[in-house]
Formats: sequence, structure tokens, C-alpha cells
Amino acid sequence: MIRTVLNALAFVACTSFATAHAQPVTRVESGLLSGTLQDGIASYRGIPFAAPPIGPLRWRAPAPPVDWNGVRDATHYGAACIQPERGDGGGGGRADVQSEDCLTLNVWAPENAAGLPVMVWIHGGGHRIGSGTFTIYDGSALARQGVVLVTINYRIGLLGYFAHPALTREAARRPLGNYGMMDQIAALEWIQRNIAAFGGDPQRVTVFGESAGGASTLYLLANPRAQGLFQGAIVQSGGGLQRPTSLPEQESRGVEAVQRIGLSANATMAQLRAVPAERWNDALGPLQGLGFGPFIDGQLITEAPSRAFAEGRALDLPLMIGANDNEASVIATLGGDGALALLGAGQEHLRSLYGEASDDEYRRQALGDAFFVAPAAWIAMQASGGAPSYLYHFTYVPERRRGRTPGAGHGTEIPHIFQSWDQLPIPHGFITDEDEAFGRMMSSCWVSFAQTGVPHCANGPEWPAYTRESDQLMLFAPQTRVAQQPRREAADFLLSVLTGPTP
Repeated sequence: MIRTVLNALAFVACTSFATAHAQPVTRVESGLLSGTLQDGIASYRGIPFAAPPIGPLRWRAPAPPVDWNGVRDATHYGAACIQPERGDGGGGGRADVQSEDCLTLNVWAPENAAGLPVMVWIHGGGHRIGSGTFTIYDGSALARQGVVLVTINYRIGLLGYFAHPALTREAARRPLGNYGMMDQIAALEWIQRNIAAFGGDPQRVTVFGESAGGASTLYLLANPRAQGLFQGAIVQSGGGLQRPTSLPEQESRGVEAVQRIGLSANATMAQLRAVPAERWNDALGPLQGLGFGPFIDGQLITEAPSRAFAEGRALDLPLMIGANDNEASVIATLGGDGALALLGAGQEHLRSLYGEASDDEYRRQALGDAFFVAPAAWIAMQASGGAPSYLYHFTYVPERRRGRTPGAGHGTEIPHIFQSWDQLPIPHGFITDEDEAFGRMMSSCWVSFAQTGVPHCANGPEWPAYTRESDQLMLFAPQTRVAQQPRREAADFLLSVLTGPTP
């Protein structure tokens, strides 16, 4: 009790340690942290925001972090959450160090920062792979522009999204199943309590994420429990119209997963928790399909984000949202390239809307439009009646790759925003002056949105708020400009199919 009081008394004054030591030291609610200071940016890595979800805490809501004595070394990343091999090099990198003890976050801030806006990155990876520890998400360049940048881990795979009849019985009326989403909320709550120690303003938080991180951001916007935890949101290739599964459907999937590792469908929670964490990668099965992740558990998640947006229940906050030109790059990888067959007779009409495009180009564009491009425009339109929303379409391909790739693939905007090309396995000199200038411009759009709620792009055009009538978006291209939504007629047809009744 005495230590808790002393921590509270020291909390506000903690940043003074940073100027007194070569390594910056600050105090958070659990104790002192020692970070790294480089080129005017202080960084702190591997900070626990919740207790390790191991043993009896596996498949439970995140518990408060454990206090520590002395000064905790925060100069190295924590482990990535348990995950399978990705096979395609995606998800931001390779998770060499993994552990079930992975609920940590990382912070970058300008030296002596005070009252700066905060940006919180939620990584992608299909809710099955990825980590906030990947160096492509290094926050130094964003922090240098005047924000405090945070990246987080959250439970993924079957340790993050899992239902089973035994678990439902144990949980009774407590939230269950969506542990990855619970972790994201717990991280945002931790940020509210602690970010001032790093010079951040807890009342100026912007959440942003790509792919599964973008989808997670939509689920946060649709969740009343997230009210007050952030004041702006950026959704990069997050979809928005996929139908989440129900608890019974997820329980059935859980039973199948348990049987894949040789346990009975009637296994008890004690038996399930006794299985080594790595074996749940085997239970997950192949990394196929786009439907894994958050589901309607009836407690934490009660409806699809699309329904919350359509009926005006989503959080009314400034929103930036968009997608890339070649989103089909990830859809084909996950085995979803046959999805257009679900349109039945409508596929012939859809094909006609793409005109003279080759069959390959039609499939590429139509898949990307169906899963990402059209849903982003629909979300922007639903949100435009309140706080402003800003729509973008990303087509930029690095100068040395133009003509050798069919477009801007899924996730290829990320190194431009983080200005982290040096963290990728590419030849020296691959990135040209034009690429670097483009990245600086695009990154400034993201930072200014976090700072003001309006994306002002340095050396770029003025980005208008989206309205259905004007239908204008920012087209990120070698000649970035304001433009109309691409393939609008095809997108409208797809939306007429996709926006049927939702849970």
C-alpha cells in the first residue's frame, strides 16, 4: 500500500529523470522504466500493460500489470505473441522471439515532450500473425514530427480469439472469446493512465491500424467500452462489411481446433490450459480465409461494426479511412480468390462494369473492391454525417518497381507512413529521392490528422472531407491529387450485394 502511494505521488514528476541521466528514466504506475535516447527521441520498449496471460490467466480478460522493484530495462522489445509461420513474409516481419507472455507496448517520444498528441498503432496479420515489435513499425520518424507514438501487442490466433463450450460454461456472463480485443482496450486504458509520463496528452489519442489492425479499429469504434479512450481513428485496409461469426459458430470452430491436436470435443478447461501454447498454432490450421478474428460473443461485441455505423451507434470521431490499389495480393494469399463466385449470376454484370480490363485485371480489381475499397467508401459515407471523415485510395509504387508489379499491394503504404524503408530487406539505393519525398508527404498527413483532426499534407493538395455528393478522396500516387472514387459504378453494385442484413 505504501509503495502504491509513493508511486502515485511520483507519477507526475517522473519525467524529470529524463534530463538527469544519459538513459531516459520515467515512472509509470507499475514502477520505473529505463529507455533509450537517440537523435532526440526517447524510446521505451517491452512495457507490460497487463499481467502475463499464462497458466490460469489464459483465455481470461487481461489482468492489471504486476508492479516491479527498481528500474526496469525498457531498451529491448518484448516477445511477439504466439503465432505460426506466415509463409509469405507478410505481417510486417518475422516473429523470431515468441511467448504467451506478450502483453507489452512500446513508446517513442521527443525528448522533453509535454502535452503532445498520441498515435497508437494496432498491427495487422489477419488476427493470427504480426506484432507491434516488428522494426518496420519503429516510431522514431513519426515521433520526430511531434507526436508520442505507441505500438501494442495483443493476443492472436486461438489464444486471442477462441470459444469452446467448456469456456462458455466457465465464463458464465463474463466477456469471453475476444481476448485480442480485450487486450487492445486494456492497452488503451493503460495509455490513458500513463501516457502523460512520456509527454503525451491522454485527451488527444488517435488509434490507427492496417488490415486486422484496421478491422480492430472499426470494432473499437463500434464498441461503447471504447468511449473516451481515443479521439480519432485511421483505418488502413480494414474492410468493414465482413459478417462476424456468432458464439455458437465460434464454439463449433473451437471444438474442431481442439480435435486437431488430439483432444476430445468434451475437453475440460484444465485440459485445454495444460496444452503448450505452441501447439495451438497446430490447432489453428492453415492461414486461410479472411473470416478469423473478432466475433459476436454477446458481451464485449454485440454487433457487426457495419450495423453500428449504419444505425448511428458508432463513436462519432474524426475518421480517416482507405484502401490500396492491389488488395487482391493478400486475398489470393489467404485463399479468397474464388470469392467472386458467391455473386452467382451477378458476377456477369459485375464483369461488364470493368469494361475492357483483362480477366486477370478484372479479378484483381474486383476482389480488392469487394473486400476493401468499396467497404472503406461505405464506412466514410456512413460516418460523414457527424465528425468529418476522409477517404483515400493508395496506388503509389516505388519508382524502381513501376511496371514490374500490378499495383500497390496490401500493406505497402506502411513503410511510407513510418518512413521505415531501412528496416526492409531491400538493396541499398532502392528507395529514390522521389520515394522519400512521397513518404514524407504521406507521413505528414497521418501526423497532422492526429494533431488537429484534419489531414494537412505537407507539399500536398488540400484533402477535403468526404461527402456522398462530391465523392472526393485523396489519391496517393506519383502525382498525388484529389480525385473521384475509382470504379464507382462497380463499387455501388458490390455494396448493393454486400450491405444486406447484418447481425
